[in-house]
Amino acid sequence: MMSKRMILNETSWFGRGAIKNLTHEIKRRGYKKALIVTDSGLVRCGIVNSITALLDAEKCTYAIYDEVVPNPGIVEVKRGVQAFKNAEADYLIAIGGGSPQDTSKAIGIIINNPEFADVRSLEGCADTKHPSIPIIAIPTTAGTAAEVTINYVITDDEKQRKFVCVDPHDIPLVAIIDANLMDAMPPALKAATGMDALTHAIEGYITLGAWTLTDALHLKAIEIIGSALRGSVTGDPQSGEDMALAQYIAGMGFSNVGLGLVHGMAHPLGALYSTPHGVANAILLPWVMEWNAQYTGEKYRDIAKALGVSHVESLSIEEARKAAVAAVRQLSIDTRIPKTLADVGMKLEDIPFLAQAALDDVCTGGNPRLATLEDITQLYQQAYSGLLS
Repeated sequence: MMSKRMILNETSWFGRGAIKNLTHEIKRRGYKKALIVTDSGLVRCGIVNSITALLDAEKCTYAIYDEVVPNPGIVEVKRGVQAFKNAEADYLIAIGGGSPQDTSKAIGIIINNPEFADVRSLEGCADTKHPSIPIIAIPTTAGTAAEVTINYVITDDEKQRKFVCVDPHDIPLVAIIDANLMDAMPPALKAATGMDALTHAIEGYITLGAWTLTDALHLKAIEIIGSALRGSVTGDPQSGEDMALAQYIAGMGFSNVGLGLVHGMAHPLGALYSTPHGVANAILLPWVMEWNAQYTGEKYRDIAKALGVSHVESLSIEEARKAAVAAVRQLSIDTRIPKTLADVGMKLEDIPFLAQAALDDVCTGGNPRLATLEDITQLYQQAYSGLLS
């Protein structure tokens, strides 16, 4: 076997109440002043204040940058870099879902690698020389796993596209995964982020770079999500805690082996229409799974079993593959995910632009089946109409 690499956080904390370890991590590392990177909604709802109260009690100083928006762009990153400099901070605390986490990674990389200050040069596998400014990542959604990945996504509004950055130097040093900070998510957001996590796990399981260790992580994540997502959406506390863990487990895997065509096709939707990333993934996932099926060996049988399909061992390989796709579709239905891309505002006339952007996306290269522009066009059409072409 060729050599394989795993990159994970230096320290991670899990469980309800884990946030209480924040100031311990700050003090033992000797950090002086944080720039908190977050969004205004999390400030208004009190989540940020609950965390700054812990900092205040231990006399940990900080400044707040709360201008992050969904699908953050180059402007938000550049403003964050300036906010870090203005604050004279020496580390970052990222509070929020994927958007604040990704923005923090870009800020942290640019501060220590100023030659990448234009932001666009970070696309792909940028040859940065120095690790990011230290980041403590505190997720408030159960889906993106940005707190444990070496990936981040930035929107180029000028060119109406998203670009993926893959850099081992950007991983947060500390991650604190506390489901108490996720309980306030509305049901639709719990569903969308949960389906994002499922997409991570399934694509990570079948991607070209998959191997034994990441397979184990992804299968466990699929199993937990299959049993916990419905309960999480309806507000069951234990299911919520299970989802917080499951999305992190999926992140441990896919960060190290890559994803596939679902993410390649979802990114342009977010850039062009601001489609919520998890919703785009959830709509696309069963269509791409069907299209990939013949290139996945027995892995769909494993997915079906992890999702609770009974007697899957007795099914033919074709039946097992159909069962896996059906189980994914049913999970989306049960959690009230929109059914088609038409339902979330995609326009048919934009498909040529979307398809080219998806073909060029870095995630697409990890797909187990080689996709052409025509293939992607057809998949967008199917996911738009909800009908087989």
